[in-house]
Amino acid sequence: MNDKTANDRPPAPTLFSWEFAADPYPAYAWLREHAPVHKTALPSGVEAWLVTRYADARQALADQRLSKNPGHHSESAHGKGKVGIPGERGANLMTHLLNIDPPDHTRLRRLVSKAFTPRRVAAFAPRVQELTDQLIDTIVAKQHDPVRGEADLIHEFAFPLPIYAICDMLGVPPEDQDDFREWAGMMLRHPGAQSPDGRRHGGGPRGGVGRSVKKMRGYLAELIHRKREDLGDDLISGLIRASDHGEHLTENEAAAMAFILLFAGFETTVNLIGNGTYALLCNPVQRERLQTALAGGDTALLATGIEELLRYDGPVELATWRFATEPMTLGGQRIAVGEPVLVVLAAADRDPEKFTDPDTLDLGRRDTQHLGYGHGIHYCLGAPLARLEGQTALATLLRRLPDLRLAVDPGDLRWRGGLIMRGLRTLPVEFSTVTVA
Repeated sequence: MNDKTANDRPPAPTLFSWEFAADPYPAYAWLREHAPVHKTALPSGVEAWLVTRYADARQALADQRLSKNPGHHSESAHGKGKVGIPGERGANLMTHLLNIDPPDHTRLRRLVSKAFTPRRVAAFAPRVQELTDQLIDTIVAKQHDPVRGEADLIHEFAFPLPIYAICDMLGVPPEDQDDFREWAGMMLRHPGAQSPDGRRHGGGPRGGVGRSVKKMRGYLAELIHRKREDLGDDLISGLIRASDHGEHLTENEAAAMAFILLFAGFETTVNLIGNGTYALLCNPVQRERLQTALAGGDTALLATGIEELLRYDGPVELATWRFATEPMTLGGQRIAVGEPVLVVLAAADRDPEKFTDPDTLDLGRRDTQHLGYGHGIHYCLGAPLARLEGQTALATLLRRLPDLRLAVDPGDLRWRGGLIMRGLRTLPVEFSTVTVA
């Protein structure tokens, strides 16, 4: 499909290139219009169906014929280790919520959901605010120029905030949290995009990620053992108590659950804060609108604004893997048993059939039934915590660094090329005005 077809279709876009990673939305617009359910070869070589229209995406996310279990992959021999999170198979961390179906999914989700009740998340809000202010204090304290400050908001702010928050929630002791930060950093740096010459670029191999995952797995096994002797009020202690009270939670399941809560709980929030800050800096009218509302004590725009940022350039570009368990038709395409299906949340959330002016950022938007955190039984369990962290981070940045601005041309920014997540590698900023906490 390199030239216009008989029905005058424009040339198909190139997917998964560096240019695509920087701005995938024109390509997704083409797919929505011309090939809304599209089979393509991924950079790994695995072939999968991409679902790009909102209606099809919502249907697929809730369709019980699409299993989360990689064991249903029809190319399991060829695709072994190429679907899911790098290293999770070798580290025996497969039995988590993103890889299982009911009834096991129902059982494990019920156990973990107790940690993410509105009451518990609200009780965590002061700690999130404390961490946020500490990180900004550190950024300000390192400055040598009294007139112009600078920082990389990804590595100095958006990355450490959710790492320390989820470690606190899991019950990782403070003296061990820097190890988690190092392992998580390796996950963020793994490659996934291809340059136009077809070669992989941009960081260490999947094997490096796998080694970090194995280190994390070993640590979690040790931590679970230690906590059995001294249970606390943290999430890992709660998983141990559930197991001890007949909920049939194995140690492997407990370790896998802790791992996926850490993995899913930090990277999505890193990207929410990073992408959200970048979107505000590139849309000064909307940024000023939010600052004015917050200065007047009005937080309503912050709440709707987070939902709009999730829709406009959310942290999760593609939903995690699904596999057809029976022949099915989706968006007019016949999908065979075992074929992978990837729902493109970023494309669905800019579908003009669902959203008015979808490529425009409007923090006061009301039609915000986005799919940024999924839909159905696999809807993101940690979404309330991520929203809390995102709102706290953005509101505090705008209040304490009110003249925050990009320090580079937007075209110089680089995006991580992973398949599932969408986020910036760095976000260099400048500021000259600082307010106290």
